Amino acid sequence: MSDPRITSSIFTRGAVDLSTLRGPAPASSRPGTPPQGGPSNGAPAAGGTTAIVDVTEATIQSDVLERSMAMPVVVFFGAAGFPESDEFAPVLERLNAEGGGSWVLARVDVQENPRIAQMFRVQGIPMVYAVVGGQPVDAFSGVVPEAQLRQWLQAVLKAGGVTVAEPEDPRLDEADDALMSGDLDAAEQAYRKILADAPADAAATAGLAQVGVARRVAGADPAAALAAAESAPDDVAAQLLAADIEVLSGLAEQAYSRLVGLVRRTAGEDRETVRQHLVSLFSIAGPDDPAVASARRALASALF
Repeated sequence: MSDPRITSSIFTRGAVDLSTLRGPAPASSRPGTPPQGGPSNGAPAAGGTTAIVDVTEATIQSDVLERSMAMPVVVFFGAAGFPESDEFAPVLERLNAEGGGSWVLARVDVQENPRIAQMFRVQGIPMVYAVVGGQPVDAFSGVVPEAQLRQWLQAVLKAGGVTVAEPEDPRLDEADDALMSGDLDAAEQAYRKILADAPADAAATAGLAQVGVARRVAGADPAAALAAAESAPDDVAAQLLAADIEVLSGLAEQAYSRLVGLVRRTAGEDRETVRQHLVSLFSIAGPDDPAVASARRALASALF
């Protein structure tokens, strides 16, 4: 797991020593807050725990260290009145609600709890730490895109031994709707926006590839295109169009075989064009599709 904004983890430099925060649990927290172990101002979560807690020096042992032994704890350092902090806090709270009690959001007001901020080496807000098994495992500072934040949380949950289904990105639904309605420009823009935040998003990559196929086959006569490809087996443009039509017709394996054969018969720029086209078709089905796995092996054999 790594910081979504920086490649060097602060934990490799031994920045945080939580042992100094350990100590006897006090009988109660500060005035106006509930006793330790009782309900807090957060929403109830699975197993009778609390999904969101406001942490003080008096409660950090129970709310962060002890809770992290049972589930991941995400510690948010912020302060009211700071725009980026005020903007980012609701995003974390919403994702915590989506998590259904799979992790705890521990909020720390750095103005009221400067010692905690000092212990965590907080130099700016907002700042977010993940604590698992009583130890920090990762952190980042500043505001990050929601797509990256979701990926980071998934990594935190994995580090804590928690398996949860990742919620669907609503932007993906919008992009898919645009594709289904034939608004290819809007669909492409939406998919590219998702990929700008999360370059490895397989669903958005597949959607963008589908936009490409839809554009290429627009206005084509399927029967005539397939007949043209049959009569000109080495015509690259005809074979690529035929493969697109076959994919849209549910004949993906046939399309893959067609293009692997074309790779074997071509060289230079033509061969690279066919290879790239075939790889883009693979992304529509996804890497776990058995037909894709088989076609990738055949492609490797054709290339080497």
